[in-house]
Amino acid sequence: MEKRSILITGVYGLVGSCLYRRLIENPDYEVYGLDRSNQKSERVHEDEVAVVPDSHLYLNDLSDINGLQQAFEDKNTIIHMAGDPNADASWESVLKNNIEATYNVFEAAKQAGVRRVIIASTIQVSFGYFYNREPYKSIWAGNYEVVPDCLTKIKTSDPVWPINLYGSSKVFGESLARMVSSTTNMSCLCIRLWGVHSMDNVPPAVAPNACTQNDMTRIIDCCIRAPDTIRFEIIYGLSKTDYQWVDLTNAEKTVNYRPQDRIPLKYSQTNQP
Repeated sequence: MEKRSILITGVYGLVGSCLYRRLIENPDYEVYGLDRSNQKSERVHEDEVAVVPDSHLYLNDLSDINGLQQAFEDKNTIIHMAGDPNADASWESVLKNNIEATYNVFEAAKQAGVRRVIIASTIQVSFGYFYNREPYKSIWAGNYEVVPDCLTKIKTSDPVWPINLYGSSKVFGESLARMVSSTTNMSCLCIRLWGVHSMDNVPPAVAPNACTQNDMTRIIDCCIRAPDTIRFEIIYGLSKTDYQWVDLTNAEKTVNYRPQDRIPLKYSQTNQP
């Protein structure tokens, strides 16, 4: 059986490095990486740096569509993790690294005949609920005693509500994915991911929105293996967490993702999820 060729953008970032190190262990995958330089992100722990051989590494800026197209040739799946992940990112950075770059990834993938593009969206596209509407606001504030046991969770079908330029740029990415999936033969899946941390050292305040590195890899693997009949989908990608306020059932229904790890509020490096 021929291996499935996969390319990860932002391979030296936190999530990209994590994915590369885990996916190369799968004998069904031939995994490549792309980044603008071979320097790791400062968010990546020394023990978690991806080691990508020259034969499987493309050094290319996401502003270069021609370079991207060449890197994407003969690739089955593109996992787009590159971009500015900062909630307080400036407009200039968001425009270049999240909006224009994501457009270039889709355009190059289209020209190269890629089967599927998986993009990292973010749970922050829904943070307006988390910060402004009860009972989600109480979770954000840490007032857990007033949170009802039966919590109505936010679904991917609920209106987006970003609170910053970063979240808004990810809404654009989701919209672009939907357009591409409906105008080409390419399948486009968007994962509203957040809370992935180096060494799985999740701060308590992030715990309701977090995902372990293992579960994050499971999400991506489920999306890679999802049937070709899935043309477009948006899913939340989290582990099991206390006071989880977004609905993961769509992830199970569409790509068969079920989290296996649990992150309690008082998570630390010594805890086992």
